[in-house]
Amino acid sequence: MTSQHTEAADFAVTAADNQQRLRSKLQRRYDFIVCGAGSSGSVVARRLAENPALQVLLVEAGGDDDAESVRNPSMWPLNLGSERDWGFQATPNPHLDGRTLPMSMGKGLGGGSSINVMVWARGHRSDWDFFAKESGDDSWGYDAVLDTYRRIENWQGKPDPQYRGTSGPVWVQPAQDPSPIALAMLDAATEIGIPRYDHPNGAMMEGAGGAAITDMLVKDGRRNSLFRAYTYPFMDRPNLTVLTGTTVRRVLFVGRRAVGVEALRDGNLLTIGATSEVILSLGAMHTPKVLMHSGIGDRSELERFGIPVIEHLPGVGGNLQDHVAFCCIWGTREPIAPRNTGNEAKLYWKTRPELESPDLLFCQVEFPVPSERTAARGVPGHGWTMFAGLARPASRGRLRLTGSDPSSGIEIDANMMSAPEDMDAAIACVELCRELGNAQAFGPLVSGEVLPGPLKGESMKQFIRDSAVTYWHQSCTAKMGRDAMSVVDGTLEVYGVKGLRIADASIMPRVTTGNTQAPCAIIGERAAKAIRQTHHL
Repeated sequence: MTSQHTEAADFAVTAADNQQRLRSKLQRRYDFIVCGAGSSGSVVARRLAENPALQVLLVEAGGDDDAESVRNPSMWPLNLGSERDWGFQATPNPHLDGRTLPMSMGKGLGGGSSINVMVWARGHRSDWDFFAKESGDDSWGYDAVLDTYRRIENWQGKPDPQYRGTSGPVWVQPAQDPSPIALAMLDAATEIGIPRYDHPNGAMMEGAGGAAITDMLVKDGRRNSLFRAYTYPFMDRPNLTVLTGTTVRRVLFVGRRAVGVEALRDGNLLTIGATSEVILSLGAMHTPKVLMHSGIGDRSELERFGIPVIEHLPGVGGNLQDHVAFCCIWGTREPIAPRNTGNEAKLYWKTRPELESPDLLFCQVEFPVPSERTAARGVPGHGWTMFAGLARPASRGRLRLTGSDPSSGIEIDANMMSAPEDMDAAIACVELCRELGNAQAFGPLVSGEVLPGPLKGESMKQFIRDSAVTYWHQSCTAKMGRDAMSVVDGTLEVYGVKGLRIADASIMPRVTTGNTQAPCAIIGERAAKAIRQTHHL
């Protein structure tokens, strides 16, 4: 065993012993309670715990992340539908012929960053400038956010100091030794006039888009989630308590000030106080659910279940957005084993040249990924998938309570493909997939197109309805802004109350262009900075 491995093993024992001591002597109050150890909550907890004078409690409903299915990058599909997945299910969607789509979200240390495909995608310049416009705060704009990305990254690819940082906590590397399938996709993009870039997180996302090898959070062949990057190195500290297996039910208030949380642990109800703030980082499903059970939300929704209203915010649970994907599949002439995460090439492009930014999102998957309906049309024994979809969907969904008890479920009306313009964009998306997959660059590798084939008119629309699946980028259900449907301001404080902030994908005014993990890190950094400024820390 190398000295590096010995140090890692020693730290793991020290951290585990420290956390066991802290959990066995839970305090009645902490300075800050961070609810949810996902992609944003892990960042907030670390940044607050950097101040040794603060006592920070990080509460997580799931368990630890010490499992081969989490740490091994190639095994990520095994986490879907497991105990590490909340297993949300959307209601039947009339715009998808009544299909009910699974809406997986991470449950456990790292949240989504422990079960996702490890893609690091920063979003487009236009996304962050839109956030700045909606919040009225230029520090959400692209230039400021780019500075933060450079500060938090430890970039392992070709040096690019204009866009990439090398001294931060987040280890980011391009897919190592990518598959010939991934390289063929880049060549196919060039063949049809889409530019190729050294990496997908710089100039490529300032203009029309392009193609590149995927950036991922993998270090030494192991997943390096945002929990591992930010929080884990601080688990030996006496001022950071990480409490797993504990579900936050509601935020507790005295008047209009948040003073703690009610949580369920091992069948017992706990009441834990927060002397400074409660931060909700529970994700786009549970953050609005906890808000509503705490008395913050649309008055009519709360009164329907007899929940006393603390603050009428009709936007809570509304504006639900997600990237919807359509799985186009090709067979290969011979088996080609997936490499890395099995997802090594990215592409963003426009359906129309006059758009301000890409509205299509492509992730190549190195094995067949049909929907439950398109599987019946026939799937090759070996092949690859263009997992391509809408980066800027016009459709909006909504979450609703199903009962007054916080243990009751939540109704998810994803409402995908409800906007007519989304069908137009979907048709353009699938046609571009077909153009890419049938390009000469794939000729030596591909035996033929399997799905969808040369469909037109209603047949193509039916394929789209049958093949649509989620990208697992649920967001925007407690949005930042200044209109009547906004839930938080530019500092991520919840309107109308004190001591309560939100830091997760639910605050996005619109879903970012690409995978949402990296933007969630920015949201965590922004929240932590605002908290420090508010409390002069």
